[in-house]
Amino acid sequence: MKKQVVKIVLLCFPLLMMGQNGVRSVVDSTDLNNIVLKHTLEVNVPIDSVWNAFSTEHSWKKWATPLVEIDFKINGLIRTNYNEKGSIGDDSTITLHIINYIPKKILTLQAELTKNFPEFMKEDAKDLFNIITFKELTPNRTRVISYGLGYKNNEKYKSLLQFFIKGNEQSYNNLITYLETGKPSLNY
Repeated sequence: MKKQVVKIVLLCFPLLMMGQNGVRSVVDSTDLNNIVLKHTLEVNVPIDSVWNAFSTEHSWKKWATPLVEIDFKINGLIRTNYNEKGSIGDDSTITLHIINYIPKKILTLQAELTKNFPEFMKEDAKDLFNIITFKELTPNRTRVISYGLGYKNNEKYKSLLQFFIKGNEQSYNNLITYLETGKPSLNY
Protein backbone atom coordinates (compact mmCIF):
# COMPACT_ATOMS: atom_id res chain seq x y z
CA MET A 1 0.00 0.00 0.00
CA LYS A 2 2.81 2.43 0.88
CA LYS A 3 4.46 1.76 -2.50
CA GLN A 4 1.24 2.66 -4.29
CA VAL A 5 0.91 5.89 -2.32
CA VAL A 6 4.53 6.78 -3.13
CA LYS A 7 3.90 6.04 -6.83
CA ILE A 8 0.81 8.25 -6.82
CA VAL A 9 2.70 11.09 -5.14
CA LEU A 10 5.60 10.75 -7.59
CA LEU A 11 3.22 10.75 -10.56
CA CYS A 12 1.44 13.84 -9.25
CA PHE A 13 4.62 15.72 -8.37
CA PRO A 14 5.22 17.05 -11.91
CA LEU A 15 1.66 18.39 -11.94
CA LEU A 16 2.34 20.21 -8.68
CA MET A 17 5.57 21.60 -10.08
CA MET A 18 3.82 23.09 -13.10
CA GLY A 19 2.06 25.52 -10.78
CA GLN A 20 5.32 26.54 -9.09
CA ASN A 21 6.45 28.83 -11.91
CA GLY A 22 3.42 31.07 -11.40
CA VAL A 23 1.59 30.17 -14.62
CA ARG A 24 -0.88 27.33 -15.00
CA SER A 25 -1.43 26.14 -18.57
CA VAL A 26 -4.30 23.97 -19.74
CA VAL A 27 -5.25 22.71 -23.18
CA ASP A 28 -8.97 22.02 -23.29
CA SER A 29 -11.49 21.20 -25.97
CA THR A 30 -14.48 23.42 -26.56
CA ASP A 31 -16.02 20.91 -28.92
CA LEU A 32 -14.84 18.10 -31.16
CA ASN A 33 -13.14 20.41 -33.67
CA ASN A 34 -11.53 23.13 -31.53
CA ILE A 35 -9.23 23.39 -28.55
CA VAL A 36 -8.48 26.27 -26.18
CA LEU A 37 -5.09 27.11 -24.71
CA LYS A 38 -5.67 28.70 -21.31
CA HIS A 39 -2.99 30.34 -19.15
CA THR A 40 -3.85 31.54 -15.64
CA LEU A 41 -1.60 33.64 -13.44
CA GLU A 42 -1.92 35.77 -10.35
CA VAL A 43 0.36 38.68 -9.63
CA ASN A 44 0.82 40.63 -6.41
CA VAL A 45 0.19 44.13 -7.77
CA PRO A 46 -2.85 46.35 -8.36
CA ILE A 47 -4.89 45.80 -11.51
CA ASP A 48 -3.81 49.22 -12.87
CA SER A 49 -0.20 47.99 -13.05
CA VAL A 50 -1.21 44.81 -14.86
CA TRP A 51 -3.40 46.71 -17.33
CA ASN A 52 -0.56 49.15 -18.05
CA ALA A 53 1.79 46.24 -18.76
CA PHE A 54 -0.49 45.20 -21.63
CA SER A 55 -1.55 48.62 -22.89
CA THR A 56 1.57 50.84 -22.81
CA GLU A 57 4.79 50.66 -24.82
CA HIS A 58 6.93 51.53 -21.79
CA SER A 59 5.68 48.58 -19.72
CA TRP A 60 5.41 46.15 -22.65
CA LYS A 61 9.14 46.57 -23.33
CA LYS A 62 9.92 45.56 -19.75
CA TRP A 63 8.41 42.06 -19.98
CA ALA A 64 7.29 41.08 -23.48
CA THR A 65 9.53 42.21 -26.35
CA PRO A 66 12.40 44.67 -26.68
CA LEU A 67 10.75 46.47 -29.60
CA VAL A 68 7.10 47.54 -29.61
CA GLU A 69 4.79 50.15 -31.05
CA ILE A 70 1.30 50.36 -29.59
CA ASP A 71 -1.70 52.25 -30.92
CA PHE A 72 -3.99 51.23 -28.09
CA LYS A 73 -7.57 51.64 -29.29
CA ILE A 74 -10.28 49.44 -30.74
CA ASN A 75 -9.00 48.47 -34.20
CA GLY A 76 -5.54 49.61 -33.08
CA LEU A 77 -2.31 47.63 -33.31
CA ILE A 78 0.42 46.22 -31.12
CA ARG A 79 3.47 45.66 -33.32
CA THR A 80 6.37 43.80 -31.71
CA ASN A 81 9.73 42.33 -32.51
CA TYR A 82 11.69 39.88 -30.35
CA ASN A 83 14.89 40.80 -32.23
CA GLU A 84 16.32 43.87 -30.47
CA LYS A 85 18.60 44.45 -33.49
CA GLY A 86 15.63 44.33 -35.84
CA SER A 87 13.03 46.99 -36.40
CA ILE A 88 9.28 47.31 -36.32
CA GLY A 89 8.09 46.50 -39.83
CA ASP A 90 10.81 44.01 -40.77
CA ASP A 91 10.11 40.32 -41.51
CA SER A 92 10.22 39.33 -37.84
CA THR A 93 7.58 41.87 -36.73
CA ILE A 94 4.49 40.39 -35.09
CA THR A 95 1.34 42.44 -35.53
CA LEU A 96 -1.52 42.03 -33.08
CA HIS A 97 -4.84 43.64 -33.95
CA ILE A 98 -6.77 45.03 -30.99
CA ILE A 99 -10.26 43.75 -31.72
CA ASN A 100 -11.83 45.21 -28.59
CA TYR A 101 -11.29 45.87 -24.92
CA ILE A 102 -12.92 47.02 -21.72
CA PRO A 103 -10.27 48.72 -19.59
CA LYS A 104 -8.99 46.52 -16.77
CA LYS A 105 -11.51 43.79 -17.67
CA ILE A 106 -10.89 42.22 -21.09
CA LEU A 107 -8.64 42.54 -24.13
CA THR A 108 -9.19 40.69 -27.42
CA LEU A 109 -6.28 40.35 -29.84
CA GLN A 110 -5.86 38.71 -33.24
CA ALA A 111 -2.43 38.06 -34.72
CA GLU A 112 -1.62 38.87 -38.30
CA LEU A 113 -0.07 35.64 -39.52
CA THR A 114 3.07 36.24 -41.57
CA LYS A 115 5.35 33.92 -43.52
CA ASN A 116 6.91 32.85 -40.21
CA PHE A 117 3.74 30.95 -39.25
CA PRO A 118 2.89 27.46 -40.54
CA GLU A 119 0.66 27.28 -43.60
CA PHE A 120 -2.06 25.33 -41.78
CA MET A 121 -2.39 28.20 -39.29
CA LYS A 122 -2.66 30.78 -42.05
CA GLU A 123 -5.68 28.90 -43.40
CA ASP A 124 -7.37 29.34 -40.00
CA ALA A 125 -6.19 32.91 -39.31
CA LYS A 126 -9.72 34.36 -39.23
CA ASP A 127 -10.62 31.97 -36.39
CA LEU A 128 -7.59 32.57 -34.13
CA PHE A 129 -7.96 34.98 -31.20
CA ASN A 130 -6.40 35.68 -27.82
CA ILE A 131 -8.84 36.86 -25.16
CA ILE A 132 -7.22 38.10 -21.96
CA THR A 133 -9.27 38.78 -18.82
CA PHE A 134 -8.21 40.80 -15.80
CA LYS A 135 -9.74 40.47 -12.34
CA GLU A 136 -8.89 42.39 -9.19
CA LEU A 137 -8.75 39.83 -6.37
CA THR A 138 -7.66 42.33 -3.72
CA PRO A 139 -6.35 45.89 -4.05
CA ASN A 140 -2.85 44.40 -4.48
CA ARG A 141 -3.51 41.10 -6.25
CA THR A 142 -4.73 40.54 -9.82
CA ARG A 143 -5.65 37.42 -11.79
CA VAL A 144 -4.99 37.26 -15.52
CA ILE A 145 -6.46 34.53 -17.72
CA SER A 146 -5.41 34.25 -21.34
CA TYR A 147 -7.51 32.14 -23.72
CA GLY A 148 -6.02 31.15 -27.08
CA LEU A 149 -9.05 30.34 -29.24
CA GLY A 150 -9.51 28.80 -32.67
CA TYR A 151 -6.89 26.06 -32.56
CA LYS A 152 -8.08 22.95 -34.34
CA ASN A 153 -8.23 19.61 -32.58
CA ASN A 154 -5.66 17.79 -34.72
CA GLU A 155 -2.08 16.58 -34.41
CA LYS A 156 -0.53 19.59 -36.21
CA TYR A 157 -2.03 22.02 -33.72
CA LYS A 158 -1.39 19.81 -30.71
CA SER A 159 2.28 19.71 -31.64
CA LEU A 160 2.40 23.48 -32.24
CA LEU A 161 0.70 24.18 -28.91
CA GLN A 162 3.70 22.75 -27.08
CA PHE A 163 5.77 25.58 -28.57
CA PHE A 164 3.12 28.17 -27.63
CA ILE A 165 2.79 26.83 -24.08
CA LYS A 166 6.52 27.11 -23.45
CA GLY A 167 6.79 30.59 -25.00
CA ASN A 168 3.66 31.96 -23.35
CA GLU A 169 4.63 30.61 -19.93
CA GLN A 170 8.01 32.32 -20.26
CA SER A 171 6.38 35.61 -21.27
CA TYR A 172 3.89 35.49 -18.41
CA ASN A 173 6.63 34.60 -15.93
CA ASN A 174 8.53 37.64 -17.27
CA LEU A 175 5.38 39.69 -16.59
CA ILE A 176 5.13 38.44 -13.01
CA THR A 177 8.81 39.16 -12.35
CA TYR A 178 8.62 42.64 -13.85
CA LEU A 179 5.44 43.61 -12.02
CA GLU A 180 6.46 42.22 -8.65
CA THR A 181 10.06 43.49 -8.67
CA GLY A 182 9.86 46.56 -10.91
CA LYS A 183 12.90 45.25 -12.81
CA PRO A 184 12.79 44.46 -16.54
CA SER A 185 12.51 40.74 -17.29
CA LEU A 186 13.01 39.74 -20.90
CA ASN A 187 13.94 36.05 -20.92
CA TYR A 188 12.88 33.99 -23.93
